[in-house]
Amino acid sequence: MSFSTHNFNGQRALVRVDFNVPIKNGTIADDTRIRAALPTIRKILADGGSVVLMSHWGRPLKDIEKKPHLTLADFTLRPVAAHLATLLGTEVIFSDDCISEDAANKAAALKPGQVLLLENLRYYKQEEKGDKEFAEKLAKLGDVYVNDAFGTAHRAHASTAVIADSFAAGKKMFGLLMEGEVKAAEEVLNNSKKPFTAIIGGAKVSDKILIIENLLEKATDIIIGGGMAYTFFKAQGGHIGNSLCEDDRLDMALDLLKKAADKGVCIHLPADSILADKFAADAATSSAVSTEIPSGWMGLDIGQMAIEHFSKVISNSKTILWNGPMGVFEMDKFQHGTKAIAESVAAATTNGAFSLVGGGDSVAAVNKFNLADKVSYVSTGGGAMLEFFEGKQLPGIAAIKG
Repeated sequence: MSFSTHNFNGQRALVRVDFNVPIKNGTIADDTRIRAALPTIRKILADGGSVVLMSHWGRPLKDIEKKPHLTLADFTLRPVAAHLATLLGTEVIFSDDCISEDAANKAAALKPGQVLLLENLRYYKQEEKGDKEFAEKLAKLGDVYVNDAFGTAHRAHASTAVIADSFAAGKKMFGLLMEGEVKAAEEVLNNSKKPFTAIIGGAKVSDKILIIENLLEKATDIIIGGGMAYTFFKAQGGHIGNSLCEDDRLDMALDLLKKAADKGVCIHLPADSILADKFAADAATSSAVSTEIPSGWMGLDIGQMAIEHFSKVISNSKTILWNGPMGVFEMDKFQHGTKAIAESVAAATTNGAFSLVGGGDSVAAVNKFNLADKVSYVSTGGGAMLEFFEGKQLPGIAAIKG
């Protein structure tokens, strides 16, 4: 069933959204995920339907266990209800529970055009456990089920996967955000035009091993940046000073390079690095060839030679996947490499390439440099997108697609 063609007139849509947004002192610091769900909500309301929204926020039960001064009230979605009401320009009714009598009564009383937000699903341990009974209680709050939370699609939780069993085939579907996410990800993984360049950054090889291995079957070029690059350099006998390195992954790094060579995939490592004498915003800086970093110094960004080389590879690409920054871009002194790569991806997109940016840090980077609207697609799902490109089946997608 396609969301776009479904008519919600007179129906109560139970929508799983991802409103797990940063909240500081009751104020939402970044509402990207909330805004991403607006088209789905508006379409249902415009059809003459009503909306029951459910989401998680944080890890309340685990955090309260570690920090006894915290209470469930510290994890409330109430500030989200107020913010959403402003964005929608209409009242958002709030229930201080998700499966209580109050929640059931408020859902049942909804009139066409009205919106209800349920309290944090993770107040209940049954949510993360994928409890069937809990899922069935949630299911009673809607006539149709809409999953619009790609960010949680890799979790087999009650509200993201198990709940779909309670709805007939024509009564469960992806929302517009989820449809777009799945389409963009499948476009890159299954229909990529060559050359296909994957840009993989971040701190650890161990975090990205599965995605790199799976991309060896798809990509023509893989650019590796960030802290993980130094494990590859050390594995090949390079001097990396105090740069980040996983010494227990050196053989794995060499194995990946060999697999890539055997498959004819070009692995591109940063020729030079911007160095720091300490991991701090006020560190002294220098530069060096990435295999000749003096002791006492660490690589925190890619250098100019690497930028020029990587940019050339990107400019020749027809498909681009970017997951992970090139350096510690949160610090001004070490943001240049990530910014340059973001600009190169944007330029290639303008010239006709299809570009997908995903993973929290990469998304934060394109937003920071005001380039989000210059790439083809910005994914809201960090872990979900990573697992998708690792070749895993995501429970939230399988539950709808069957």
